[in-house]
Amino acid sequence: MQKTILITGASAGLGKATAKLFQSKGWNVIATMRNPEKETELSTLENVTLLALDVTNPEQITKAVAEITSKQEIDVVFNNAGYGLAGPLEHASDAQIVQQIETNLTGVIRMTKAFIPYFKKQRSGLFITTTSIFGYSSCPMSSVYNATKWALEGFSESISYDLALFNIGIKTVAPGGIKSNFVNAAQFVTHEEYRILNDSMGALIQNESLFRFNEVDEIAAVVFEAATDGKDQLRYLAGIDAVRTAQQRQEKGSENFRKDLREALHLENPFHI
Repeated sequence: MQKTILITGASAGLGKATAKLFQSKGWNVIATMRNPEKETELSTLENVTLLALDVTNPEQITKAVAEITSKQEIDVVFNNAGYGLAGPLEHASDAQIVQQIETNLTGVIRMTKAFIPYFKKQRSGLFITTTSIFGYSSCPMSSVYNATKWALEGFSESISYDLALFNIGIKTVAPGGIKSNFVNAAQFVTHEEYRILNDSMGALIQNESLFRFNEVDEIAAVVFEAATDGKDQLRYLAGIDAVRTAQQRQEKGSENFRKDLREALHLENPFHI
């Protein structure tokens, strides 16, 4: 029986790569995005349906889920919509902070809530959510982004108990860096006071010690694995750098990992006496 996946944030990057991969594997794909009329690649593929959906719009979510579930069965919901907000917190506007949380976190919660009654009724279903290696660890100059990804990991683990009562699964895929338009779509807040930290971060990114950029198809393959392996597994690391960072943090312990990163960034110990 042909299965169906619904993907949020499918207009580019990991969302689009995942849509193409699942389609190539014989799945029906519902690719949602804010402006489907602008999509020219997925619209040419068989068994791919484009749908307008903004995860920050609760009314649109309710309407879209009702429309979709009235027409066909959904097996997997891939909560992927999101973007990065980078820079010093003190110089981010309140609107930027709210928008980051609304998109990356609240949007996932809304989508999950909207689909739970449907999955309960059919006694099956799977949610997969894109988090980040920075939902395990942390990255300087992106505190609100990190906050949303840590929150998604906690949200997913907590609700996994609730959903198990109805034979509904939930999994997270935590990528490291991705070669995609994610950086281009990010919002950057800059200030001269933080130039030294920005420079140090740039050096660590350049030598790939903070993270490295993986091919987007590699990350999409992990999403497909999570959707099809039938494992009782909550978290999936995606990318060499994600696996490396998680291992280093576990081996060193969270405090030593944090201190080592601070030293690599040439930052002073604020508690040094």
